[in-house]
Amino acid sequence: MKQFAKKVKVDGYTFDSAKEAQFYQQFIKPSGYKYEVHPSYTLTDSFLLGGYRQRKTTYAPDFVVFDEGEIKHVYDVKTSLSSEAITSGAKVRFKWFQLKYRIPVEIVVPRAHDFKMVLYGFTTPHMLDGHAHHDKHGNIKYAKNGNIVYDYYEAYKSIDYDIRDIVGW
Repeated sequence: MKQFAKKVKVDGYTFDSAKEAQFYQQFIKPSGYKYEVHPSYTLTDSFLLGGYRQRKTTYAPDFVVFDEGEIKHVYDVKTSLSSEAITSGAKVRFKWFQLKYRIPVEIVVPRAHDFKMVLYGFTTPHMLDGHAHHDKHGNIKYAKNGNIVYDYYEAYKSIDYDIRDIVGW
């Protein structure tokens, strides 16, 4: 989280955390795709309200990856998938960005050899089927109330996947 993390400099970029720098070095830089680090996107322009100018609202994802000029991925790196790491304000910005730019924000948590990825707002039953938690024998795990236990994230070893396949468009 920005508030508590120590900034890290790599390749002339200043990252908000070591996790963000790790994600850059491990997955973004070697991917072969064009990318931007911390680009700023306008969510609302400035406007007047009651004689007072309201500032524009922007969102700066950690990474935006392009493929043939089109946005392929929009990444926001977090330290975990908990509510402490992903605030309600961040979730609102993600949805606002998705509404305006028509591509989901992928929240990622880097690990040693891969990364967890989750999409907020995409929790339809058919999407959850692939996220059922399995025990070591491959059986689906159930909670005490009888509901299936879900992991809610995918794990990837590279950024060479199409987000459109995941969300079904």
